[in-house]
Amino acid sequence: MFQLTNEEKAQLVTNCDRLSNLKHSSVLPMAFTEQGVAMLSSVLRSKEAIKINIEIMRAFAIYRSMLIEDKSLRKEIKSLDEKINRVFRFLLEKIDALHQEKALPRKKIGYKDYQNE
Repeated sequence: MFQLTNEEKAQLVTNCDRLSNLKHSSVLPMAFTEQGVAMLSSVLRSKEAIKINIEIMRAFAIYRSMLIEDKSLRKEIKSLDEKINRVFRFLLEKIDALHQEKALPRKKIGYKDYQNE
């Protein structure tokens, strides 16, 4: 599950009339990945939840078929994926660098033992 950006939210509201109430919401909506929907289906047990889950999985299948047919869309998504991967690698390198820095010795806190000094 991930949070949509402002631009994605605006595009969603523009393209889906039934989501017009999101237009004035101050909170960015959350969205599921295909794997997230599949995991959710193992938790939800009601007939309506199963029916909705099947429809969502069908939508992902249609999306995949569109990617196969539309080369320009596939190329654009691939470039976005590469950009995201570069950003994640950069962030992971920075986090690793922070972990590798040696911590300065800390001043001990608590009661002092004057007898052993």
